Amino acid sequence: MAMGFFSLALFLFLSVDSDSGYTSASAAAAASGKEGVEITYGSAMKLMHEKTKVRLHSHDVPYGSGSGQQSVTGFPGVVDSNSYWIVKPVPGTTAKQGDAVMSGATIRLQHMKTRKWLHSHLHAFPISGNLEVSCFGDDSNSDTGDHWKLIIEGSGKTWKQDQRVRLQHIDTSGYLHSHDKKYQRIAGGQQEVCGIREKRADNVWLAAEGVYLPVDESSSSK
Repeated sequence: MAMGFFSLALFLFLSVDSDSGYTSASAAAAASGKEGVEITYGSAMKLMHEKTKVRLHSHDVPYGSGSGQQSVTGFPGVVDSNSYWIVKPVPGTTAKQGDAVMSGATIRLQHMKTRKWLHSHLHAFPISGNLEVSCFGDDSNSDTGDHWKLIIEGSGKTWKQDQRVRLQHIDTSGYLHSHDKKYQRIAGGQQEVCGIREKRADNVWLAAEGVYLPVDESSSSK
């Protein structure tokens, strides 16, 4: 049963249309997901900024200053395949696909379309002066700049859909952040996504649409 669900989820995950950005099959999977479903490694999802409702987004467009790496923004629409991220463990851990993601875990988020990792460093954004957030690397190229600590707001122990969370960058201690400052050139009308070291109300994100792989019961029972 679990393997059948996994195969279906994988099919839906691979069926995201590159033109429309969101197939009816993927939309059905998102719509049918129950609130509170546990998030596992290998799940492909969108992260929604709680305060402004934008989705964490990237595309193959570099920043015109700073690191020059692939840009990361807040996208105002729901239907866009460039807003999907795959939850991955960091190298050297025992966590594997199908394991639940625990509060306090260090994770990586891989951009589904470009295969680059959500990344941060000490470069400053020209708009706000905050820490730059970018996409960097590929399937075989990742470093600690791609590592984020998952912090669940409240008493939850495992990450669940629609649960309030923060992502704190390991190297810089900056929280993943967005606000109403918008780009005019690289992504007209899209919001800046950056890192700030202060814990604020607009550091909060929620797992929204996506394909959530079931928890591997054989692993959790050990």
